[in-house]
Amino acid sequence: MKKIMILNGSPRKNGNTSTLIEKFCAGARQEGNECEVFHLDSMNINGCKGCFGCDKNREYPCVQKDDMQKIYSSYREADVVVLASPLYYWHLSGQLMIAINRLLAVMRTNKDYHIDKKESVLLMVAEGNEFELSVDYYNTLLSYIGWENKGIICVGGVKNPKDIDNNKKLNDAYNLGTSI
Repeated sequence: MKKIMILNGSPRKNGNTSTLIEKFCAGARQEGNECEVFHLDSMNINGCKGCFGCDKNREYPCVQKDDMQKIYSSYREADVVVLASPLYYWHLSGQLMIAINRLLAVMRTNKDYHIDKKESVLLMVAEGNEFELSVDYYNTLLSYIGWENKGIICVGGVKNPKDIDNNKKLNDAYNLGTSI
């Protein structure tokens, strides 16, 4: 059994990103895995202050005491980190980028500043199909921090909530979940 932490960067609680996450989690849970979803838009998470006060306490690695503490707790136990986002200006949402930046605090509490080895998945939705910059960022991020890519699902042509319903890529997300 694996523990899967999902960072949902969509501001829509019941939007297309959430539907994609639900399908992925259904597959993962079928195989006995656990999924914990963080809806970042409804959390109080501040941006990184760049203060470098984060190398002292592994349990609470950041000097800021906001909702990121909940994510740090889950992150320590997670085997898989799923980054999920709508495409905003050809990139991941700001909500997701803030959370990714704040994971720096965990890295700084480890000896030699390495980040924990994790498996990772990227789930994205968009009105269009221009995912290249986001996928490039994701791959570059993983190459630097050493996470293992387990899959990328990008679903274009979905603007309004429920546009993703009946999209064949939902099956891909389910199957990716079962493969974790």
